[in-house]
Amino acid sequence: MRRVAQYTVFHVNEPAELMTFLMQKMAGISRTRVKALLTNRVVLVDNNIQTQYNYPLLPGMEVHISKEKNNHEFRNPMLKILYEDAYIIVVEKKEGLLSVATEKQKERTAQHILNEYVKRQHRSNRIFVVHRLDRETSGIMMYAKDEQTQHTLRDNWHDIVYDRRYVAVVAGSMEKDEDTVSSWLTDRKLYVSSSDVDDGGKFSVTHYRTIKRANGYSLVELQLETGRKNQIRAHMQTLGHPVIGDIRYGCEANSLGRLALHAFKLCFYHPITHEKMVFETPYPSVFKSLFMKR
Repeated sequence: MRRVAQYTVFHVNEPAELMTFLMQKMAGISRTRVKALLTNRVVLVDNNIQTQYNYPLLPGMEVHISKEKNNHEFRNPMLKILYEDAYIIVVEKKEGLLSVATEKQKERTAQHILNEYVKRQHRSNRIFVVHRLDRETSGIMMYAKDEQTQHTLRDNWHDIVYDRRYVAVVAGSMEKDEDTVSSWLTDRKLYVSSSDVDDGGKFSVTHYRTIKRANGYSLVELQLETGRKNQIRAHMQTLGHPVIGDIRYGCEANSLGRLALHAFKLCFYHPITHEKMVFETPYPSVFKSLFMKR
């Protein structure tokens, strides 16, 4: 026998914010309790989990409150959901996981894992790719939950995303405390080549700041002005300080058993509500371990 989830359903008849709407419909409920429902991911707007308390509701929408605690709980050792609403989903992925499906790998990807998750909410739901992180890179990334939002994000990426930062451990002691690297990058399939002159590649700009130097390593924070394939990895190689663990770009050291590159910050204007969204994770503790006194 198929098990059917139980919901309390509310119909939206006039514009309102989600918090106000729920407090009106669920007489006597406190703001703290509403926030707990949102945090526990049991509130759905038009079949999509909603965690944003000030999400704008419009006439014709339906709000479902699941009666089953953690009915839509998400657990995966390679992926953590940081934020989700009806339009976007922001996650933190671990190194070793592909962002999107390829011909050779379709199932062990963040895209597939999230597709399976949203289909549990409604079988017609799916995830749409907006940008990528290399398999070896960990950190924060965003997906769209409908095609229109995907197009909005892709077509207006540089206007919507106002800050993207990475942290890396690189080989050697960086000569400068901060600087900017710019070059033309060309995708050669197996690697990306960098040129100081326009050779037909894509012009790319990376700003960096050296946080710490010790034990033959440097901890560097990087801010992308452009978002090309392998941009940071190629630019660090051109400086003579490849990312630790990056054999492809000339680093022989692999002290951590992984690529020491993490996307720790993503800031953007919400593609629908235009609200400022800021997501940040701590620097990976394993990166810091390389700078401990020996």
